Amino acid sequence: MKEYELYLPLFLNDGTAVADEFIAGLGERLVAEFGGCTFFPQPNKGLWKMGNVVFRDDVVIFRVLTGDVRPARRFFRELKSELMRELQQEAILIVEKDAETL
Repeated sequence: MKEYELYLPLFLNDGTAVADEFIAGLGERLVAEFGGCTFFPQPNKGLWKMGNVVFRDDVVIFRVLTGDVRPARRFFRELKSELMRELQQEAILIVEKDAETL
């Protein structure tokens, strides 16, 4: 089983907030694809450094679990490209982890 975490920025690079409807629609899309998701709506702070510049983002996190790794990887690769384009981002963080349920 794999766990996927998607870190979604809450603001575009120009400071425009990502619409609540966009965020809700992403959750619905994950439910449709994986049968469920967990959404962590509290803003989290992301920091990363490129050269001498430190960038900051406010992000929310979506989490899904699946045993179907190949289709999940394909889905998340395509989703990542789409989100980077739509949200005008240099990168979108998606983490894949091994997971076991009890």
